[in-house]
Amino acid sequence: MEHPLDQEPIDRIQQGLLAWFRQHARALPWRETRDPYAVLVSEVMLQQTQVDRVIPYYLEFLRRFPTVQALAVAPVADVIRIWSGLGYNRRAVNLQRAAQAVVERFGGDFPQDVAALRSLPGVGAYTAGAVAAFAFEQDVAFLDTNMRRVVTRLLFAPGSEPPSTPVSEPAIQEAARWLVPPGKGWEWNQALIEFGALQCTARAPACVFCPLQRDCAAYPSIQSTLAARRTRTRGESSEPFESSSRYFRGRIVETLRALPTGDSGLSLSSLGAAIRPDFSADDVPWLDNLVRGLERDGLAMIAEDAPPYDAGSSPPDPEIRVRLP
Repeated sequence: MEHPLDQEPIDRIQQGLLAWFRQHARALPWRETRDPYAVLVSEVMLQQTQVDRVIPYYLEFLRRFPTVQALAVAPVADVIRIWSGLGYNRRAVNLQRAAQAVVERFGGDFPQDVAALRSLPGVGAYTAGAVAAFAFEQDVAFLDTNMRRVVTRLLFAPGSEPPSTPVSEPAIQEAARWLVPPGKGWEWNQALIEFGALQCTARAPACVFCPLQRDCAAYPSIQSTLAARRTRTRGESSEPFESSSRYFRGRIVETLRALPTGDSGLSLSSLGAAIRPDFSADDVPWLDNLVRGLERDGLAMIAEDAPPYDAGSSPPDPEIRVRLP
C-alpha cells in the first residue's frame, strides 16, 4: 500500500495537532502518572463512559485498591460495589482478572510488550496500546472510535459514520502508525484522543476552526456528507434503554450491591419486585435467564445448586437466592 501523504503534510499534521493539544489539553489525573496499573484502571473505566463521570471513580478506586496486588486479592463483591454507578459492570470483573494475571504470571510487574499486554484477560488491542504508550511512553499506534475517526477523516476523506466508501481496518491502522512522531508516542496519542473528543467530533466537527483543515481530506465535503447521514437516519427507532436486557442487568447488580456485606442474597421473586414494579410469577424464567448471564460474567452468584431453566423444563423456583460473588 502506497503512502497516502508526502512528508510535508504529515509534518504539518503532527505539528498542528501537538500544538493544539498543548493549548487545549484537559488536566486529567491519569495524565499525571506513568504507573501501568493506574493507566489500566483509567482506560478500562473510560470505555463507554464520559471523562467527567470517570474522574471521581478513578480516584476512589485507586484509594481503595492502590496497587495491582491489592486489586488482585480483593473480594469480587467489593470490586463490583465500588464500581457502582459506572455501568458495564463486567469491566470491573475483567479488570480484576487482568490484575490477577499480572500478579500470577508476571510477578506483579506489568509487561511492556504490546503482545504480552494483550494476553491479559479483557485487554484488547486498544487497551494494550494505551498502556504501552501512556505508562511506558512507547511509539505505538492504537485506535479507539474517536482516534479512528480523526485518522480516517484526515487521510481517507469520509465525513460520515460509517463512510459511504468503507476504508479497510488494516489501511487505517497502517496510516495511524505513519502518523506517530518518533519519540512522542505519549503526547501524540493523548492529543489524538483529545482532538477526537473535543474538536473532530462525530456529529458536529468544528471544521471552521480546525488547525488541520488545510491537510484534512474530508474538509471539502464533510458538511454535506454529515447532512446526508442525518437524512438517512431520520425516523429510525431503537428499543428504549429502560426495557433492554442491559438496563435490567444493571438494576440487578445495583440491587445486590446495596445488600449488606455477607448477606445471603435475595430470592428471585424479591429481586424481580425490586427491579420491576410490574414483576409477576410469569417473569421468573426471564429473570432467571438474566441472573445466569450475570453469573457467567462473574457479576452474580446463584446460591442454590439449581439447573438452568429451558422451555421444556419446569419453571425456576422463585425462592432461589441470588447474591454478589
